[in-house]
Amino acid sequence: METPIRPAPASPITTSTTKPATIARSFLGSFCLVTFLFALWGFANDVTNPMVAAFKNILLISNFESSLVQFAFYGGYCLMAIPAALFIKRFTYKSGILMGLALYASGCLLFIPAGMMTAFWAFLIAYFIMTCGLSFLETSANPYILAMGDERTATRRLNFAQAFNPMGSITGMFVAQMAILANLNPMKEAQRRELQGLDPSALAAITEQDLSVIIGPYVTLGLVVLAAFVVFALAKLPITAGEDNNEICLIPTLKRLFRNKLYTEGVVAQAFYVGAQIMCWTFIIQYAMYELGMSAEKAQGYNIAAMAIFVSSRFICTYLLKYVTPGHLLMYLALGGAALVLGTMLLPGMPGLYCLVGVSACMSLMFPTIYGIALDGLGDDAKLGAAGLILAIGGGSLMPPIQGAIIDMDKFGFLSSTRASFILAFLCFVVIALYGYRAFAVHRPQSEHMR
Repeated sequence: METPIRPAPASPITTSTTKPATIARSFLGSFCLVTFLFALWGFANDVTNPMVAAFKNILLISNFESSLVQFAFYGGYCLMAIPAALFIKRFTYKSGILMGLALYASGCLLFIPAGMMTAFWAFLIAYFIMTCGLSFLETSANPYILAMGDERTATRRLNFAQAFNPMGSITGMFVAQMAILANLNPMKEAQRRELQGLDPSALAAITEQDLSVIIGPYVTLGLVVLAAFVVFALAKLPITAGEDNNEICLIPTLKRLFRNKLYTEGVVAQAFYVGAQIMCWTFIIQYAMYELGMSAEKAQGYNIAAMAIFVSSRFICTYLLKYVTPGHLLMYLALGGAALVLGTMLLPGMPGLYCLVGVSACMSLMFPTIYGIALDGLGDDAKLGAAGLILAIGGGSLMPPIQGAIIDMDKFGFLSSTRASFILAFLCFVVIALYGYRAFAVHRPQSEHMR
């Protein structure tokens, strides 16, 4: 996921009037290590999206069942966000990172027994454990990067670290396309079902071979993560300002957060945003395959194009924030996303696919914008508040299975079930647009200074 932006605590040693360095020399080694984590979770997110279509064809399951990959993947974020925040508060950022890497590696390596059992539920457990680790990593690395130096350079420092997240994402997409989808047996679902009746043992051999193709990159990833665990375990990471405060005031903090409408509405908006993002990126492949007859490998190329647009649009939207308040920009982006999703639904063929790819331009800055608006003015409560917004990533676990169930249905009038299923993404963007509007029109006194 994209990385949120919050100011770091003031450093007691930055009282001079000289311009502070973005990355202080004393933090340089630690900064490089922690920044590597941004690429690691970006890779995991985007090597996984195409697996929804892959598992459907390999295991002959429905779109609803195959989309449970996303339910398990983002369910780990949802379940572990608050426990991760409390764990880090009780111990240290380094402890949170080590726990995250251990869970991440364990989930990847569990692909080996899952493949031996040829059991879809075992793969789902592996994905879930893997993303419990990612939840720890995101909850640890984001504030740790912010705290590594002067608060005046915190945003620039985190933006620099963010640049490695899409690098990992694009790498994951290419690995999915070239190392997995390109090496799967090209036999279509109908042919596999026919072979299942004629020669079950032959189909079982093909299934085993295809699963081994999927397992290989995940096992390699697990070994890389294990190596990262060893490096972090041996590294002497600094204790940053405020990190030694272990006091946990959970109930009073939660009460204050629940009373803050700007925050609670932000958590809801974030859940809908992540749901929209995962649906648009996951089902690009299904759209291209079902509506245009493309292969999964070729369809993945459009997923890569969507990510390239996403990254490019981030720079443009960041520039626009000089002239537009975050709430206004969020509303405009959400309305643009809703319009493009309508194009995906109503325009058949390639125009609809182009609209679906174009949605990424509107999604580029939504996550950090919602994050920044929701946490504005929370002070110390932002530590637990941030975990609530990571928990909202769970929206990505709930909506893809619903969309998959719609795709499994018959046509909806003149719309195919695939095109009709994107009504869910349209509704998500409507909710986000409403939050953007309320951020500047209803909650203006609280968020106005974010301009």
